[in-house]
Amino acid sequence: MIVSAADFFAAVIAGNPAAKPGGSKLAEKRTYEVVFIVDPDTADDEVMRLSEGVQKIITTQGGSITKTEMMGKRQLAYEINHKKDGTYVLLEVEGSGAEIAEVERRMRVNDQILRYMTVRVDEMRRRAAKLKDRRARKAAKQPSNGKAKSVEVEADSDEDESAA
Repeated sequence: MIVSAADFFAAVIAGNPAAKPGGSKLAEKRTYEVVFIVDPDTADDEVMRLSEGVQKIITTQGGSITKTEMMGKRQLAYEINHKKDGTYVLLEVEGSGAEIAEVERRMRVNDQILRYMTVRVDEMRRRAAKLKDRRARKAAKQPSNGKAKSVEVEADSDEDESAA
């Protein structure tokens, strides 16, 4: 399909991301897990405020929070800034990715957050569901092995003995 330059630029100006060369649609929702570790010297109410601030950033950017989990204080695998433990917070987010970039930018400059990590989990979950379906189909195709039949036979013989 050949598109005139005027049509192409009109589509780009109108905000159609598919019109951009090599552009993909960022409007598609993806699922991310964001985990961040807060300084252990921070009070619990301050950790809650910090978590709510991160959630507010995500929602104002157009994302949605599907799960929030305060995992509590845990020991770190190695020292970070001379700290041996930290308060873990897990957020499950659905969004386009723009809100993740903004949240990571803000976490990077926040001194109370020791570390953060964002993982895209929708593809992993889809792959796991596909493998689970494949295993279920394979198990349904395979005939029952002799062990299962012998157990059924033993169960039938137990019932016969109790009836006699």
